[in-house]
Amino acid sequence: MSEGAYQRLWDSSHVTLQELLDQEQPLLQPVPKRQRKSFQYRLSVLFLYYLGLLRQFDTLYDQMVQPQKRRLLRRLLDSVAGRVLELKEEMVRADLREFHCLDHVLQDCKLTPADLEVPIPKYFRREQSTTLHERALMLAEILGRIQPVSPLERFPEISRADAITLLQTAERARQGRLRAAFVREIQREEERNRKMREGGRPKFSQDQAAITIQKVWKGYLQRKRTQQDRQREMEFIGMLPSPSPEEPLGVLSQAGRGEDARRLLQLEKEEELQSAMVKVQSYLRETEGPAMKERIQEQIRQWFIECHALTGQFPDYPDESSGGSYLIFSDKTPEQVKMELEMQVQESKKKDQDQKKEREKKGAKDKTGKGEADAMLKVLPSKSIPLISAGHEEYKSVWQNRHDGRLPKQDFDSEALRVEKRKEMEQEIRIQVDELMRQELKNLRLAVDREVERHFKAPKNKAGKTGGKKKEKDLTPDRSVSSLFEELVVCGLLKKSKTVALKDFVGDFLYLGSTLSLSNKVPMPSLFDIRQNVALYGVLRLGSPDIHSMAPLIRSILLVGPSGMGKKMLVNAVCTETGANLFDLSPTNLQEKYPGKIGAQMIVHIVFKVARLLQPSVIWIGNAEKTFYKKVPKEEEEMDPKRIKKDLTKALQLLGPGDRVMLIGTTSQPQLAEMKGLCRTYERILFMPQPDYASRYVLWKHMLETQGVQVTQSLDISTLAKVSDGYTPSRILQAIRLVLTERRILQLPKRPLMASEFLAHLAKLEPVHREEEESLKDWYFRTPLSVSRMKLEKDQDAEEARLAKEKKKPKRL
Repeated sequence: MSEGAYQRLWDSSHVTLQELLDQEQPLLQPVPKRQRKSFQYRLSVLFLYYLGLLRQFDTLYDQMVQPQKRRLLRRLLDSVAGRVLELKEEMVRADLREFHCLDHVLQDCKLTPADLEVPIPKYFRREQSTTLHERALMLAEILGRIQPVSPLERFPEISRADAITLLQTAERARQGRLRAAFVREIQREEERNRKMREGGRPKFSQDQAAITIQKVWKGYLQRKRTQQDRQREMEFIGMLPSPSPEEPLGVLSQAGRGEDARRLLQLEKEEELQSAMVKVQSYLRETEGPAMKERIQEQIRQWFIECHALTGQFPDYPDESSGGSYLIFSDKTPEQVKMELEMQVQESKKKDQDQKKEREKKGAKDKTGKGEADAMLKVLPSKSIPLISAGHEEYKSVWQNRHDGRLPKQDFDSEALRVEKRKEMEQEIRIQVDELMRQELKNLRLAVDREVERHFKAPKNKAGKTGGKKKEKDLTPDRSVSSLFEELVVCGLLKKSKTVALKDFVGDFLYLGSTLSLSNKVPMPSLFDIRQNVALYGVLRLGSPDIHSMAPLIRSILLVGPSGMGKKMLVNAVCTETGANLFDLSPTNLQEKYPGKIGAQMIVHIVFKVARLLQPSVIWIGNAEKTFYKKVPKEEEEMDPKRIKKDLTKALQLLGPGDRVMLIGTTSQPQLAEMKGLCRTYERILFMPQPDYASRYVLWKHMLETQGVQVTQSLDISTLAKVSDGYTPSRILQAIRLVLTERRILQLPKRPLMASEFLAHLAKLEPVHREEEESLKDWYFRTPLSVSRMKLEKDQDAEEARLAKEKKKPKRL
């Protein structure tokens, strides 16, 4: 795409953005709970369109060249991602479940399931590639120095005589196989010669021989043409995947090279902008700085005089937290400024009174069990919407009507740069002038009114009495980050994550979610829903500090599902997509490390300290149920799996909006844990049931193609998806690898794969039994969110029954 095409995409994105901002205001109005479905529908539509905007802004930020446009795009990209996460939180709050049946919304909006895919911004890893490379080198250097050898890597020790005997046996077997193959070849040759002598060759004339050869050759050509025509027909109607010819590959590679060239050009233009910013800032400071300082001082002195003339006394000077002298000179008269300052104090008092009334009303409602506020739904205030609106306004005022002809080489706009730097310099100078003028105001009061200093009383913020979160006591104040990092690597608590993309967790969309809900059947999340939730809860939050600060705070998630569902794969995918460090606090990994109560405190403290200092970080706990055992099994008492339980909960509570640290637990037996402690520690619980038919179909197709097999008509994937009901993705992959040996892959051109080849291997593997699946579902339905959902459904059924009963009552004449 050219720069003009990206500009047109940007313009159309802002048209959509304006429509979405217009739809945001009605959501702030409370609606009755009986309109919950329409409220959920509006949230779902907004969520879908914001996802599309996020995808477009990611493309624009990745490929646009003009540096000032890219800075605005970055702010818009992060704020739209923050709004997506806020809407997801609102949908969970309204729907009372972690996944949502949006098939009917997709149909109404004329969208496809692909539009529900959460785009992961490309800058997550690209902009921190240097840091990740240095960290990987440091990790490799430490691992290479300690050279750990696991018991699985040790070979059994044998004596010299046994080793010689083993080698001799292998060599004699190899020679025997070669000799046997040679003898078989000789026997086949002798058999051919004997048949030739006994039967002889049939005698043909030259014309007959030519006709026979022509018949065979023409028949072969016709069969080949017919097969090609049939293949093209099936590809045309979409029944077979189209092959990947060399020409499209060449076009794709050429497009990839073009994108890489644009990224290099972006770096060059950004460097030019950075150097120009320094020059413009120093130039403005020298030429306009002194005059600007004098002008601001003169304005403030004039304001002192006018206020004294009008009110008989000098005004209170606003402090820095209230905006300083910027409050005075935002096109307002001294009377208006004074009235505003008084109004702030009155509003704070009124707000306190309103909060007191609300608390009293809430107490009365709790006593009676009724209340109008309890029967209303509305979205919470957004941190992202003001930033989105500000970015949209900047686009309209600066870039909307600006033609590309002004910047043909996509250089920075020097005029816009001067305006921006002039505003920044004015803010810096204003802060300095405010300090001087506060002292001057104090001197004026003493000289004119004989009055001591009077401080400006800013409105009290009762919500922030404590002044922030609690601070953790540092148990390692004298240790450097590098030494703690090395200690964790040596102890095996900090590991190198496997490189896995989130898109490799393959699964299809739940197409019948709404239909099942209408039939009073509880739909289970599909693998697509799991991938989407992991992207929203884990990847987007950890990828950017700006997105993390805007999004609702989520410190931990728990992945629950049978063994082989890909829970550890998702943990590695989060680390891969965000470049996060992987810490392993699994009970089996903590055995015989940092013993005692103090050791447990130290291990949690060091891990969380390094995780915060080297964020983003993922702290993984495998077999998470062991940390919250109801009763520790006798064989695991020596391991003491519950020893970090209290310290883990305390450390999690200390994580704030600026800490890109996520605790991810995985478990296949949550029934063994205390429900209360597990659900208190893990804020989001994602249930991973066995894949449905659609996901199994996609899994078989994807895994076969990954192994280098082109799926043909002879291989019935639909049958494989049906017979593999109850098998996890890892079992399906295991069956594929057992069939596709090296020899079988070589035979594929002559003997295509058949579905029957996989049945014997599937029969030998262990599926997920119905009892195990039902046990996991029963546990999941007892989690707090599921209990609230079931209570809501009961209330809705009772309300519908009441309304139906009222309709059946005969009307009195």
